Amino acid sequence: MGARQEAEIVACIPSLRRYARGLTADAARADDLVQDTLEHAWRRLSMWRRQGELRAWLFGIMHNVFIDSVRARRLRDTVHDDDAIAAMPVRAQQSDGLEVRDLDRLLQRLNPDVRAVLLLVTVEELSYQEAARALDVPVGTIMSRLSRGRERLAAMMAGREPVTPLRRVK
Repeated sequence: MGARQEAEIVACIPSLRRYARGLTADAARADDLVQDTLEHAWRRLSMWRRQGELRAWLFGIMHNVFIDSVRARRLRDTVHDDDAIAAMPVRAQQSDGLEVRDLDRLLQRLNPDVRAVLLLVTVEELSYQEAARALDVPVGTIMSRLSRGRERLAAMMAGREPVTPLRRVK
């Protein structure tokens, strides 16, 4: 690995930390997630296709590491999802407004795949195509998850539970 690639990866660390914090809502878990992501990236750097943006590739690795940890935790825990959400640590309030804290809690209630898309597109400002590459899903899936996530967030912020429409399957 060259010094240029190393500098590019180091430059991505603040974005990775922001994304990890949004995924986990816990500083210690976010730092662990960033470290695991960087370890995976170092080992797989030769697999990076130079046609895409390095930052999107790193976000993709982080997403996969995060989803793997969520799945592993679900296998270990027998706690109901609502109980697990209620037991999650809360963001420090010293410098954050109440709105940010509430938004963070609501984000944690979203499906991890939907939350990941919201964070990548709205916070990290990835294009739909970059987010699709990072998460290894079609662009249409990104658009659908983003729309669903925004609707659910808006409903929860308005104090009402979002209604999931029933779909008729033939």
